[in-house]
Amino acid sequence: MTRQRQAQLITLAVLAAALAVVVAQRGGWSMRGLFSRAPNSEPGPQDAVYAMLDAAREGNVRKYLAAHTGQMEVTLRQAIAEKGETAFAAYLKEFNAPIKGIAILEPQPLTDREVRLRVEYVYQDRNEAQTMYLEKVSGGWKIARLDTAERVKTLIPYGTPVQ
Repeated sequence: MTRQRQAQLITLAVLAAALAVVVAQRGGWSMRGLFSRAPNSEPGPQDAVYAMLDAAREGNVRKYLAAHTGQMEVTLRQAIAEKGETAFAAYLKEFNAPIKGIAILEPQPLTDREVRLRVEYVYQDRNEAQTMYLEKVSGGWKIARLDTAERVKTLIPYGTPVQ
């Protein structure tokens, strides 16, 4: 076999492996999931935050409300009743549209049923960090309360061209 043919076969093998990884990830598989937890384990606190953010981005008021518990849920129900579900859905979409990305730190256990998460939101012109407190309830983890978001100093703003 010639050197050129070997190079072609290696290139094809690498491309096939990359395609397999992409297809597996789109199908819900991840290397992290394979090594870090059992396939049928229940969702963690970070999953609850991602679900809440997805619901807000979609304007899905019911899913957004389902991500909360306690006084947060009561306060949200009151806001929805005052604004109306359609207006609240529009508010959720508008409020979350400028978010370019998020980073969630590992949960810090406070009790056997409560954790604290630091969530950093990335915007075009700034970053903001917020501490969330989640409680484990019968349906999984839910957001119980939030601290006020703080602006985080960034050295290089999102979208800055690389030179």
